[in-house]
Amino acid sequence: MLRREWTCIGRLDEFGLAAAGHASPNRRAVVCYLGESVIVTADAAGALHAFANVCRHRGSQVVPVEPGIPAEPCSAKSLRCPYHSWTYGLDGRLLHAPHTDDIDLDTSRFGLQTLHAAAWGGFLWLTEDLEAPAVVDALHPVPERVRRYPLDTLVVGMRLTYSVAANWKVIAENYNECYHCGPVHPELSRLVPAFGDGGGADLAWDDGIPHRDGAWTFTVSGTTDRAPFPDLDEAERVRHKGELVYPNLLLSLSAEHVAAFVLRPTAVDRTEITCDLLFAPDESAKPEFDPSDAGDLWDLVNRQDWAICESVQRGMTSRYYTQGWFAPMEDASADIRRWLLPRLERHG
Repeated sequence: MLRREWTCIGRLDEFGLAAAGHASPNRRAVVCYLGESVIVTADAAGALHAFANVCRHRGSQVVPVEPGIPAEPCSAKSLRCPYHSWTYGLDGRLLHAPHTDDIDLDTSRFGLQTLHAAAWGGFLWLTEDLEAPAVVDALHPVPERVRRYPLDTLVVGMRLTYSVAANWKVIAENYNECYHCGPVHPELSRLVPAFGDGGGADLAWDDGIPHRDGAWTFTVSGTTDRAPFPDLDEAERVRHKGELVYPNLLLSLSAEHVAAFVLRPTAVDRTEITCDLLFAPDESAKPEFDPSDAGDLWDLVNRQDWAICESVQRGMTSRYYTQGWFAPMEDASADIRRWLLPRLERHG
C-alpha cells in the first residue's frame, strides 16, 4: 500500500537536488525508498526523475551502494553501470550498450525501471504509482493550510535522529492527538497550556494553538531572538500549528522554525526517524545562530514520545491486548484506520 502512495524521502537539498529553494540541474542522488535503492536525478531543466538502482542488463546496481552507506550526491549528465558500461540518460532511457552495434537491440525496451518523483515544501516525494495525482493534490488540504510558511526555502539548522522500537502507525497516531500531552509532556504543557487542559480536547488546529503568556514559539523559554517568518498572519506569529502528512511526514510549525519528522518503517516494530529543525536561511547564516533553544526542547519532547510509543508497541504484542478505544477528543485525529483501510482495499 505504501508504495502506491506519495512517500516523503527527505529534504531536496540533503540529496543535492536543490539549493535555496531552486532545483539544481544535472544532479544525481541515491536514496533509500521503503527498503529499495533508488536513483533520483534532476535533468538539465531541473525536472526530477526516479529509477530503481538496477541495471536492465544483468542486474548490477547502476550506482553501487553498500547497505547502510549512503552514496554522495554528485553532478551527472548520464548514468553508467560499472559492470558492462550500459549507459542511461538522466531520464532513464538506455543510451548505449557497448558492442551491440551489429545487433538489433531495441533500446526502448531496456530503460531503467521508473518511479514517480516530485517536490513539495522542499521535500522529495516518491511513489511507484505512475498514474498518481500530482503530489500537491494528493496532499490536499495540507499545502493550502501551510502556504504562508516558507517550507521550500528553509534550511536544516539541526538534525536529530532516532531509532524507535515501534510500528510507524503507532508513532503517527501518537503525533496526531494531545490526549497524552498532559501526562507525557509536562514541560510542553506548561509552554502550551491548552495541550494539557481538558485532555487535549477542542484544540483549534486550523487557527493554531496559543502559548502561555509571554511565549510565542517552541523553545525552552518560549521566545527567541530569531524573527518570525515574514508572510505569517497575525495568529501564526504567536501560535503553533501541526500537520500529519500521511503517510510519513510530521510537521510542527512554529513562528520562526519548523520541526519536520520523516518516518522510515524498517520492520513491523521499528521506525527510523529523522527530525530536521528548519530555519530561514538568513537566520541560520548569522554568526550568532544557535538552534539549541529549539533543539533542547524538541529532543526532550521527542524522547518522551518515543518512550511511550515503545511502551504501546510492547503492550500491543501481549496476549492480553485485544482492542483499543478512542476517547472523543482523539477519535477522528488518532484513528489511522480511516486513512489506511480504504487504501488497503483500493490497492488489493
